[in-house]
Amino acid sequence: MSGLAAGATGQRAAPVGRRLAGVDVARGLALLGMMSVHVLPRTDADGSPSLAYAVSSGRASALFAVLAGVGLALAGAGARAVLARAAVVAAIGLTLGLLPTPVAIILVNYGLLFVLAVPFLRLRARTLAMLAGAWLVVSPVVGHLLRPAAPPPSGANPSWLSLGDPVGLLTELLLTGYYPALQWTGYLLVGLAVGRSRLNRTRTAVALVLGGLLLAAAASVLSAVLLDAGGAAAVDADRWFYGVTPTESWWWLAVDSPHAGTPPDLLHTTGTALAVLGGCLLLAPWAGRLLLPLAAAGSMTLTLYSVHVVALGLGLRELTWHVVGALVVGTLWRSTGQRGPLEALAAAAARGAARPVSRAG
Repeated sequence: MSGLAAGATGQRAAPVGRRLAGVDVARGLALLGMMSVHVLPRTDADGSPSLAYAVSSGRASALFAVLAGVGLALAGAGARAVLARAAVVAAIGLTLGLLPTPVAIILVNYGLLFVLAVPFLRLRARTLAMLAGAWLVVSPVVGHLLRPAAPPPSGANPSWLSLGDPVGLLTELLLTGYYPALQWTGYLLVGLAVGRSRLNRTRTAVALVLGGLLLAAAASVLSAVLLDAGGAAAVDADRWFYGVTPTESWWWLAVDSPHAGTPPDLLHTTGTALAVLGGCLLLAPWAGRLLLPLAAAGSMTLTLYSVHVVALGLGLRELTWHVVGALVVGTLWRSTGQRGPLEALAAAAARGAARPVSRAG
């Protein structure tokens, strides 16, 4: 999400204008994808997955998380600024969690992910890439081992009321909820590594597209092979889970389903996120004006996502209003040259936290 994160220092950045245009377009696509999943039915009349669900479920939110890591790397701020932004984002999420909305709100999880990213802010791209690859494979195994000892998730969005049970809240955010930070930290590490690369180079964008598509396809094939080898008899791969898979069988780790949090799911959605980002980086310099509304919406996703959640809570369920509203509001707001309101709030908190502490006397 644009304006949510501040990241590592000491890395030479690519020219800002061309680089951020493609990243903002990718953020805009992630925003619209999440809106479509939130508003449209999961299945068609015949019971088959709807187009919105088949295309965007799991992939749009993973794209958001990878782009959060990219934003951390591009912003170039230090740990205190990142923690301040994390606090603001989490506070917004806790407030939205008080609303009666059908959306699994991601913002509190984002705040925790930013906190977890702090130890990795100064790592080099190659180190981050290797660590991310290992994290995407190993963290689901760790989660599978730990979840039997954890209480079942509440299914409710975290809110200020959840602070009455801090241990339960942290367990759900880290391990058992819809966006478990244990596994999702892998997305953030991928984004940090990508954000350290030269995103203004065409060959970087092409590598992201080709490498992402190859990774996504390989993960799906791996899942199919494992399930055919015996997993299909042990699990119901079409079963709907609340964020993570059951733990009664190790074969669940072979499932490639939206929000399963398994190695195939994490690797597949990482691949699609990289491919989308690479495609946006390729298109943005040549179709800048056509993509302006999408990039404008992508530049203030924290604000627009929050408005989207509030609108759903108020009963506005027509996708056209959400999409057109995001594109129009984003374009008009961008013409003012100002950050989105919530982006400005997070940026102000980061600047305040980054100022040197003066000593009295």
